[in-house]
Amino acid sequence: MASKTLIEAIKELRERTGAGMMDCKKALEENDLDVDKAISWLREKGIAKAATKAGRIAAEGLTKATVCEGCHKGIVVEVNCETDFVSRGDRFISLVDEITKTTLHNGSQSLEEAKQLVAGLLTDATVALGEKIDFRRFEIVKANEKEGLSTYIHMNGKVSVLVHLAKKDEELGRNLAMHIAAMSPIYISKKDIPASVVEQEKHIARELAKNDEKLAGKPEKILEGIINGKVSKQLSESTLEEQSFVRDDSKKVGQVLKENDNQVLKFVRYETGEGIEKRCCDFAEEVMEQIK
Repeated sequence: MASKTLIEAIKELRERTGAGMMDCKKALEENDLDVDKAISWLREKGIAKAATKAGRIAAEGLTKATVCEGCHKGIVVEVNCETDFVSRGDRFISLVDEITKTTLHNGSQSLEEAKQLVAGLLTDATVALGEKIDFRRFEIVKANEKEGLSTYIHMNGKVSVLVHLAKKDEELGRNLAMHIAAMSPIYISKKDIPASVVEQEKHIARELAKNDEKLAGKPEKILEGIINGKVSKQLSESTLEEQSFVRDDSKKVGQVLKENDNQVLKFVRYETGEGIEKRCCDFAEEVMEQIK
């Protein structure tokens, strides 16, 4: 059982970092099979780059984002199935639409509550489609009359984004939602980054600096400045306001917001299967499963 656990951990670590098998094995053994700690260990050794996702994108299904203009609420949902074949079918697409509408209009407070509301729909779909159907997650965002809610759905539901602006601006909101879909920011601004994350990045940068021959012998003050610069660059890549705007890469998103006298209050980005590992199978096997 222990051997199987190690093998599974190695597989996950390789998928999340791209590091070699033996490096992954050593990292896991050094960190009691804790994958997250192993990722930090690999980064400290310069073997793996920063993990920007909470896992491999693998599960099938759809996401959806929509806004109820009259009630000033928006929602993003994710519903999963087992195969891409089913996710592209009209029955599954209609199911996702119905789950989205029901959850938003009932103002569900928790996933358990939302699942109870659509339990019959999920059961019927499972029977009709012959696959396990899972209503995985949702988030509702509320706005007042002056604030704006905008959505963007990419690749027919593979990625969905909801943006909450301080002021209504349909064009800006949609452009920002498209940007978020493409660039996958984690934070709105640098002030939103937890101190623990900043410290972890600094620790990793210091460990890397110890093994960098070019930095050997540098005065501590200069070395600290280099480390802070690298950390700032790393975190900027995950921060919405610090990213180059996809519609005009000569400007940062923060500058675009300032020019439009607006502010992002919140954003939600869902990517289908984010953080879920799917059992691998080839296309022929997937087709055979459909006709059994």
